[in-house]
Amino acid sequence: MPPAPLTKDITALAALFATSGVTHFIKPQHFEGIVPKLLPRKRELVYISGVAELACAAGLLHPRTRKAAGLASAALLVAVFPANVQMSVDQGKRAQRVAGNASNAAFAATLARLPMQLPMIKTALRAAGRI
Repeated sequence: MPPAPLTKDITALAALFATSGVTHFIKPQHFEGIVPKLLPRKRELVYISGVAELACAAGLLHPRTRKAAGLASAALLVAVFPANVQMSVDQGKRAQRVAGNASNAAFAATLARLPMQLPMIKTALRAAGRI
């Protein structure tokens, strides 16, 4: 079976992964704060997830690796979802403590990000030829 074609949405997902992956190394402290509290070695987890995002980005762009990268991308999006929830919880607490439009807007943005995981997972599965 030939690989899924490189569509705009797959390219966009690869670009998101590449940007986020690089940011994991440039500003790891930003991501350490959203690693769920129960997990140890936050810096190491940030670096590991950054490498995973970069690998998924590269894999999605090449026809030979697109299928495997699509599956890996879907799994990665599921795996990092708790961190996105943690970010929303933390931002919601900040918004309650700090009155202001900026805090409320940041909280709203983190909430809006959560359901965006579903179309990204769908795109990853399409890249894998699963849907």
